[in-house]
Amino acid sequence: MTDCELVEFLRANRWAVEASVAPTQAAQAAIIGIAVTDQLEIVFDTLRTSRKAQNLMANAKIALVVGGWDEGNARTIQLEGIADFPAGTELERCKQAYFAAFPDGPARLSWPGITYVRVRPTWMRYSDFRSDPPSITERVFSNS
Repeated sequence: MTDCELVEFLRANRWAVEASVAPTQAAQAAIIGIAVTDQLEIVFDTLRTSRKAQNLMANAKIALVVGGWDEGNARTIQLEGIADFPAGTELERCKQAYFAAFPDGPARLSWPGITYVRVRPTWMRYSDFRSDPPSITERVFSNS
């Protein structure tokens, strides 16, 4: 699957389940709204005080599951990556991608502690269960 096809699939699915690891080593998960940059980065907003933000500040490893919500469209992406909290021009670029996907995003800029997380994939598995056998493609990214 090409980068363009991955971006297209991810952009068609605005929600993901993210998993991070707490300092106590407990697994924690949440549903998040995602945006995707042309560089295949996943961006979401959260509060700095949230468990996911605190976890990612301590341990940048993150996993996401995207897709699989629609009964007739059994396709998913499982993704592992490294999260960061961009600043400066990188933050502005990520925010623009996020606001394009979520036009209500700028309204949250006034929230105390709002922050943006960027995920750069290190591994991805695209699964299409609409055929028998299913089509499964895995990729390791060079930034891993």
